[in-house]
Amino acid sequence: MRDPYKALGVTNKSSDAEIKKAYRSLAKKFHPDRNAGDKAKEERFKDISAAYQILSDPAKRSRFDH
Repeated sequence: MRDPYKALGVTNKSSDAEIKKAYRSLAKKFHPDRNAGDKAKEERFKDISAAYQILSDPAKRSRFDH
């Protein structure tokens, strides 16, 4: 997986609220229900979701940052 910060378009200094806002915006844009049959957007959605799973959990985020 690529850098979760880059996947969401945020920096490692971003607040939890900024990360959540970026995730929601991108998830809405790339969601498979909105892009039926587009495998590239489906994969992007999976990357976005995985990145958010890491960055939304303080323990996982701290492990990633170090």
